[in-house]
Amino acid sequence: MSEQVQDRSAGQGPATKAERRLAAQLAAKKAAEARRRRQSMLGAFVGVLAVAALIGGIVWLNKGDDTTSTASSPASPTAADEPQLDPALKTKPEVSAGEGELKELTVTTLIKGTGPEVKAGQAITTNYVGVLFKDGKQFDSSWDRGEPATFPIGVGQVIQGWDQGLVGVPVGSRVQLDIPANLAYGDTGDVSGPLRFVVDVLGAQ
Repeated sequence: MSEQVQDRSAGQGPATKAERRLAAQLAAKKAAEARRRRQSMLGAFVGVLAVAALIGGIVWLNKGDDTTSTASSPASPTAADEPQLDPALKTKPEVSAGEGELKELTVTTLIKGTGPEVKAGQAITTNYVGVLFKDGKQFDSSWDRGEPATFPIGVGQVIQGWDQGLVGVPVGSRVQLDIPANLAYGDTGDVSGPLRFVVDVLGAQ
């Protein structure tokens, strides 16, 4: 009986070592799989962080560009800031002779503009037609030259009838100026006597 027990004891030794080796191998395999899972999860997390950082950087750069552009670009005038000109100001007016004897400056508003009033010392841009008051003969016209005329107003650079008659007129207006000779070019010369102008005030600066 003692020999049988000894044989069983001797047989258990190798079996136990094999089981231990198998267990160790299984444990090592599980540990390796666990490490791979952790590495895979860590890699995925790092990838997500990298993508998020890239997107955040792009958004920040775009925001910075918008801010810089807004800060560096001066405010552009909008259509609302500029007076709307009547379409009639795109067409040369018909100007006829006056009636009676003209003794004083007469300003008649034909179209009232919506812009600011002209101030003395400003440079105004105009289209105009000038005729002799008595017979309506044209002697000058910016329309015929193909471009508006710009000049200072209210400072003695033009005839007195213009200086006195155009200051205070809103930009965008068309006015008729009936000017006696003493406020125009006098009674001598090629353009003499009372005059009539129709003036479009297109701008003032």
